[in-house]
Amino acid sequence: MPEFDWRSPESYKSLQDADVTDIAWECLRRNADYRREYEAMIASSPDGAVTEEFRRKWGICFRPYPAEVVRRADDLLGA
Repeated sequence: MPEFDWRSPESYKSLQDADVTDIAWECLRRNADYRREYEAMIASSPDGAVTEEFRRKWGICFRPYPAEVVRRADDLLGA
């Protein structure tokens, strides 16, 4: 796989039609502090869930963790 060259316009072709959230995610995922904190949080979480504190700190929203989706569906259906 070729190395990503941040100076090359070719490297950013996939972002030509990106919306603001796509660009924000590209910036955030490259932040070493964010990556370090995310990995530490996931490693210390018994169910791999993202904490509300983490979400607020970084100003982001995650889709619900799959197990959380199943629990919510069970609750709604009375299972």
